[in-house]
Amino acid sequence: MKVLLVNGSPHEKGSTYTALSEVAKTLNAEGVDTEFFWIGTGPQRGCIGCEKCSELDQCVFDDDKANRLLEAMREADGFVLGSPVYFAGPNGALCAMLDRAFYAGRKSFEGKVASAMVNCRRAGATAALDRLFKYLTYGRLTVATSQYWNMTHGNSAEEVVQDAEGMQIMRTLGTDMAFLLKATQGEALPPRENQVWTNFIR
Repeated sequence: MKVLLVNGSPHEKGSTYTALSEVAKTLNAEGVDTEFFWIGTGPQRGCIGCEKCSELDQCVFDDDKANRLLEAMREADGFVLGSPVYFAGPNGALCAMLDRAFYAGRKSFEGKVASAMVNCRRAGATAALDRLFKYLTYGRLTVATSQYWNMTHGNSAEEVVQDAEGMQIMRTLGTDMAFLLKATQGEALPPRENQVWTNFIR
């Protein structure tokens, strides 16, 4: 079993990475392999609604990391989306990638175990976390939780380590995620009804 830890920060080894590393250490101790995916600092395209992904099984734009993220998420048994908090929301570059990855590949994520976490200096964490969890519930994933909302606080990696409660939340997330991975291994999702689309525009 392998969990992909998505570092949605432009800082490769900063606060978000530090919190995700605590999740990774706990997963490893539970016998679950982990791999990090850093989104980097390059520009990321937004979804333009062209629908080409339904033909290509990936985003039509292949000049940034979105398709690499999509493939890494498909190959993993589960994943954790991590982001810093910017203006009470996740990093916009990460959201641009996730919009495209989930639009193109959400059906291949169904049934996987996933979660999300955010790091902030002071406030805005719950709004940012809510945005990330919407990807997971839209994608019909099994969501791993913790003892509190999945957030840490600190303006640097060193400060995040001092957030004793936040680090414990990350460890509990790792433990609970490992439990769900083991409990659902080999289990199929219940059958899905044909999707109904309700549009009120006449």
